[in-house]
Amino acid sequence: MSFDEIRELANRLRNNIAQVIVGKEQTVDLLLTALITSGHVLLEDVPGTGKTMLAKTLAKSLRLQFRRVQFTPDLLPSDLSGIHYYNQQEGAFEFRPGPLFTNLLLADEINRATPRTQSSLLECMEERQISIDGETMRLERPFMVIATQNPVEHQGTYPLPEAQLDRFLFKLRMGYPSRGEAIRILKRFKEADPLEGLEPAADAEAIVRAQTAYKSVKVSDELLHYLLEIVEQTRLREDIAVGVSPRGSQALLRASQVQAILRGRDYVTPDDIKFMAPYVLAHRLALRGLQRTQRQAEEIVRSILNQVAVPAEPDLAAR
Repeated sequence: MSFDEIRELANRLRNNIAQVIVGKEQTVDLLLTALITSGHVLLEDVPGTGKTMLAKTLAKSLRLQFRRVQFTPDLLPSDLSGIHYYNQQEGAFEFRPGPLFTNLLLADEINRATPRTQSSLLECMEERQISIDGETMRLERPFMVIATQNPVEHQGTYPLPEAQLDRFLFKLRMGYPSRGEAIRILKRFKEADPLEGLEPAADAEAIVRAQTAYKSVKVSDELLHYLLEIVEQTRLREDIAVGVSPRGSQALLRASQVQAILRGRDYVTPDDIKFMAPYVLAHRLALRGLQRTQRQAEEIVRSILNQVAVPAEPDLAAR
């Protein structure tokens, strides 16, 4: 798949999603970036801002298997992965796959599940496989987790551990709509739900091809050093207890490559890295001496971007 075809694919999905979701163009673009990079997304905002609706709209825009799981305190790991049960008619144990065996998983209110259940997602999110009773089963490509959580309500919730957060490419906020967007939402949903008549705009084969093709976007050695300098600064600051891991630096590189394609280039520039850094790195930081918020972490990342010297590359396109 060429880069032009990836841009066309993204445009089709963007236009399809816009038939349901009003505004939120940047959030949609970041969601598509995660899809192309095989990344996962954590949507965090107050109830009613469209987190679940956005995930369902993306799922219906893709001709993929989709499963939704409402996370609750009594949800067990086996409720996600599946179980071996005894089939009396066959006289043997059979495996009944759980909702993790899908292409797109919506983990609704993920922070309401216990840490034990949350940890059952670690292997499938990172390695695209599930180990059950000593047997390892691969998940079909593409595989993407979109999780939602409410940052305000804390009773009956379990904060995601650092290892879990590190497996999400982005942590995004929906935000409230503007007055004009709110009017359009009321008019659009007044008589019917536009999601019901939405048609798919892409299939699994196109997504898998895009997930392979974007990796050939050119990145100079100078920009690799620039990216790593940003990441290393998160490990040196006194107000950060835990900085960004090597997984985070790889995630920033992948997101920057897709950003370059969406902006019409076959090479990464410093602006691609600077744009993606707050979205990719902020939720991976553990701040020292205060309760971490996404906004505080994003401000720290932006201050690091202002401090790190941008490499001078006069002929990026030729590399």
